[in-house]
Amino acid sequence: MTARQYRFESNWVLEAPVGEVWGVITESLKWPEWWPSVQDVAELKQGDENGIGSLRRYSLKSPMLYRLRFELTLCERLENRLLSGAVTGDLEGTGTWLFSEKEGHTTATCLWEVSTRPVWMNLLAPICAPLFSINHRWVMQEGARCLAKKMAAKLLSC
Repeated sequence: MTARQYRFESNWVLEAPVGEVWGVITESLKWPEWWPSVQDVAELKQGDENGIGSLRRYSLKSPMLYRLRFELTLCERLENRLLSGAVTGDLEGTGTWLFSEKEGHTTATCLWEVSTRPVWMNLLAPICAPLFSINHRWVMQEGARCLAKKMAAKLLSC
């Protein structure tokens, strides 16, 4: 069964300085404390002083009640601008966060370019791919709302 390719882009705009948004997003070990869909994040390997080479395992529970587990190796980091990593596991590909600030508003863009590995997902993809996309959008909107609440910041769009 051929893996299904997906490209997801989520843009979160918050009324908050980029450094504050960056600080919360880069602490992914704490995501389960404020983002309900993120069930667990475990550090498997520390990276260098900038986190490059770090390896973390993520476990997410979707609104459709399935779980995704994947590992992400941080490959690139530009302070307050970019995080990018290689994803393996139930998802394979790349995950990237881009950050920018304009007039006190921070845009955090999450890009996923991944393929699915679970056989059941690939078998159901011809019918369920739109549902998987809706599911992803819901998880990311939940993340934006919960991030804004955690930071006591106004969410302008997600």
